[in-house]
Amino acid sequence: MATDLREWLTPLRRVFVLTGAGCSTQSGIPDYRDGDGQWKRAQPVTYQAFVGDPAANARYWARSFVGWPRVAQAQPSRAHFALAHLQERGIVSALVTQNVDGLHQRAGSEAVIDLHGRLDAVVCLSCSSTRPRAELQAWIAERNPEWTSLEAATAPDGDADLEGRDFSSFRVPACPECAGMLKPDVVFFGENVPRPRYLQAQQALRDSDAVLVVGSSLMVYSGYRFVRAAHEAGLPIAIVNRGRTRADDLASLKIDAEAGTALTAALL
Repeated sequence: MATDLREWLTPLRRVFVLTGAGCSTQSGIPDYRDGDGQWKRAQPVTYQAFVGDPAANARYWARSFVGWPRVAQAQPSRAHFALAHLQERGIVSALVTQNVDGLHQRAGSEAVIDLHGRLDAVVCLSCSSTRPRAELQAWIAERNPEWTSLEAATAPDGDADLEGRDFSSFRVPACPECAGMLKPDVVFFGENVPRPRYLQAQQALRDSDAVLVVGSSLMVYSGYRFVRAAHEAGLPIAIVNRGRTRADDLASLKIDAEAGTALTAALL
């Protein structure tokens, strides 16, 4: 396993790295899918429900309020540190992540393209102002003191399992600038990756000579399309992921293993 990945990396100098939730599971942030790429739980709230259904909006913010501290306190995994080391060695031409936890940056990676945005920022859908998620956490705690002591199981992307609770009294935060609707600065299901971000990643792929996928099942099209484009361009593709991925038949190397274990061993 380690030898195969090391040999695959050796001749390369411009590797486009695409990462997913499998990089962060060892940091205590659960993933959405099982080894067959199927949902482990109900699908996340969609953008349409978030903006159009007040009950869904309140439910999201209540769960996010309880779940956010675990993301804020999470530490990078061996996979994050290994990829930062590869970047330091000049092998990585671009690091594109589908994750929204900021752990690549905490591990030392630079110029990361956060394809789906970042949970540590919040944007107003009316005036486009942004603010730190930590600031919003304090606002929510002040206005919803009865929610501050709740314990719940950690769910993906800063969510928490609060099934069976009544969210009708939860006070949802509004923009302090214009009273508009606030949303985490991430791409929800049913929403498109901002075009400038997509074009930046697309150009990075053109400037690369290989693609390495780490910890992603590639079931979401926003990531899969880069691997498909690489295959069409004749670039070698390696995948390190636990279980099946959407692009297994496109890869010249597939390693079915935990991301941190495989990457760390390949760097020895």
